[in-house]
Amino acid sequence: MVITPLVIVIVLGIVAAVVIVVGVISMRSERDLVEERLGRYEQGFESFLEIEDEADTKASKEEKRALDAIDKAISKRPFAQKWRLQLARADIKLTVAEFAAAHVVAMAGFFSVAYFVLFRGDLIMSIVAGFVGLFAPRIYVSRQTSGRLVKFEEQLPDTLGLWVNALRSGFSVLQAMEAISRDAPNPTGMEFKRVVQEVQLGIDLEDALEHLLARVESDDLDLVVTAVNVQREVGGNLAEILDIISHTIRERVKLKGEIRVLTSQGRYTGYLISLLPILVALFLNTVQPGFMGPMFESRTCGWPMLGIGLALIGMGMAAIQKIVNIDI
Repeated sequence: MVITPLVIVIVLGIVAAVVIVVGVISMRSERDLVEERLGRYEQGFESFLEIEDEADTKASKEEKRALDAIDKAISKRPFAQKWRLQLARADIKLTVAEFAAAHVVAMAGFFSVAYFVLFRGDLIMSIVAGFVGLFAPRIYVSRQTSGRLVKFEEQLPDTLGLWVNALRSGFSVLQAMEAISRDAPNPTGMEFKRVVQEVQLGIDLEDALEHLLARVESDDLDLVVTAVNVQREVGGNLAEILDIISHTIRERVKLKGEIRVLTSQGRYTGYLISLLPILVALFLNTVQPGFMGPMFESRTCGWPMLGIGLALIGMGMAAIQKIVNIDI
């Protein structure tokens, strides 16, 4: 059988449909024991009061079995553990199986839109668009993680101030953290609430703080966690220690904000310079279909030039980001 663009599109459509069905079946099913119990805390144990229909119960069991089969196949893989950590840091309620399905769906979606709408049957550019779609979920998760981390670090000085005031009022460390979980905005309130709930479930406070540090990869938070752990081992005035750390972190956050403003022009210049060749190529191919065709058809000259060009773009982007990324 001759492989035509139509056959490729049909195959990708079938794969996308299968992945969507599997994703819908597996939705909201994967949770380990601690996450399940934490979810019950957050919902106020409403799940114990709900009366489920027999058909719904049977369907949920079938969905769970289907998800377990997928999870057993990929959950122990290194990439699955890495994805689970990335999703936790971004606070995205997706399982590893759903995140893997999102890659396939995004790739098929980008390819279909490019083939039928943007480039009107241009197979080469559609494949390039599908390749971009493959990385779209990771880019989204990365942006969510970075935005959440920035918010947490901006809220951390006020959080420490609330913690210090609670300790000076006579609260214990856990009671002060519970007060933070009630009064602090998200994502700080949500993360401290998870710490309190883990301790209430029997997890040691030191381990719960390590889990918090794994979800929020912040040097400032690492300093706070280290101070709390040292105070628990050797004693001391934790309120005074946290007060000093709060002042230090506040100055660091202020300095980071100033540096972010001063380096914003360099960052956006790097984005523009990196994307400009790709955008120009897409524009030329859209205005005059087939204009970029010889570049992809020539294996002796075209493909090496494309590879070298993309490599140079990536190296330039990395160099610019390295220059504007100033550690404090």
